[in-house]
Amino acid sequence: QVQLVESGGGLVQAGGSLRLSCAASRSIFSINVMGWYRQAPGKRRELVARITSGGSTNYAGSVKGRFTISRDNAKNTVYLQMNSLKPEDTAVYYCNAEDGSWGQGTQVTVSS
Repeated sequence: QVQLVESGGGLVQAGGSLRLSCAASRSIFSINVMGWYRQAPGKRRELVARITSGGSTNYAGSVKGRFTISRDNAKNTVYLQMNSLKPEDTAVYYCNAEDGSWGQGTQVTVSS
């Protein structure tokens, strides 16, 4: 498995932006699907966005048009650009690789 470390979370006002990063301990070139998930207090973990090695993406309906996932295989890093943030986006955000690896999560808090 690959070790994943998320960063970039924090406190932001509604309407603001954050960029999350997920740094992998080894090359992600051979990992087809990388994804971002989130878990709000008292709720189940849910898929936010994922990206294939070929660059195909898909998003949860609640974030489509506001969030953008990308990957830089040369830097072994996956990003999540989050714009127009809403209080309901408040959650711990986790990076995931299709081999089952998870990061420790980064907290995103959006104030109204």
